[in-house]
Amino acid sequence: MLIRIGGSLEGKVGSSEITPKETFLNRRNFLTGVAALGVGTLALKQVPGLLHPDAVHADTKLTTVASKYTVPDAQTPFAKATTYNNYYEFGTDKSEPAKNAHTLRTRPWTVQVSGLVKKPQTIDIDTIMKYRPIESRVYRHRCVEAWSMVIPWDGYSLGEFISAMEPLPSAKFVQFISASDNKNMPDKPGGYDWPYSEGLRMDEAMNPLCLLTFGCYGEVLPNQNGAPIRVVSPWKYGFKNGKAIVKIVFTDKQPRTLWNEISSNEYGFYSNVNPTVDHPRWSQAHERRIDSSPFPKTVPTQMFNGYVDQVASMYAGMDLKKNF
Repeated sequence: MLIRIGGSLEGKVGSSEITPKETFLNRRNFLTGVAALGVGTLALKQVPGLLHPDAVHADTKLTTVASKYTVPDAQTPFAKATTYNNYYEFGTDKSEPAKNAHTLRTRPWTVQVSGLVKKPQTIDIDTIMKYRPIESRVYRHRCVEAWSMVIPWDGYSLGEFISAMEPLPSAKFVQFISASDNKNMPDKPGGYDWPYSEGLRMDEAMNPLCLLTFGCYGEVLPNQNGAPIRVVSPWKYGFKNGKAIVKIVFTDKQPRTLWNEISSNEYGFYSNVNPTVDHPRWSQAHERRIDSSPFPKTVPTQMFNGYVDQVASMYAGMDLKKNF
């Protein structure tokens, strides 16, 4: 298989390409204004993400440090990245998570670390956030449905957290289990084997690109984007990135993952972005890039989402059509 080298991670995104957050943060003033005109209810129903504005944005800034990890692509505006989401626990339509995720309470929050690890423990989210300085990284984010965004995620390498937990040599995989209680997620659709579960091979989880994520756009994660803690592995399709994580399990066997169990011929365990391996129902050769333009533009999909230099060596000798 011919692997083409994607764009450099060392490029810089100009500030002129970033939609000012102040514009979006003025939504509360907008709501006050339309209510005064007597059309507040109508506006709330028609504008995605405004029904529960606190679910869209947490208004809590993070202290971050600069990172070498970035891409030259124009960033997706904050308002689009937080109102067009796959998060089935809060609705199967992409506009629903921003409206429904206000039910999720992210404090108190703990993560249980268990399995093949020297230090099994339950850790408070605020303690996890203090393990390492939080970096701001601009990553391409590719969905299996052939649309993509460019998002500034905030966190630190998952591998740094894993090292602190001291997994045993026998640990070959890491499983991430998401929250699923009915109080936080009262309207989960039926027909799915909740809780949501995903997993990575140990070397994938330890790759420096794999981000343990607490925020985006310089602020804590909005609920619909995976608050308060999620994983971002930018060379994989988005569904691999578990949200609202409550358990991290180290195991010697490939863990169950929700979408792979539902349809293994459509959602492989690895799910690396690969333009040469189509989904059974659509091509993966191109993607719809969601940016500041009114309509998504179609762009060619890059192997490993453009992160060939950083991750290709992990799959040397593997048949990527068989191990998709």
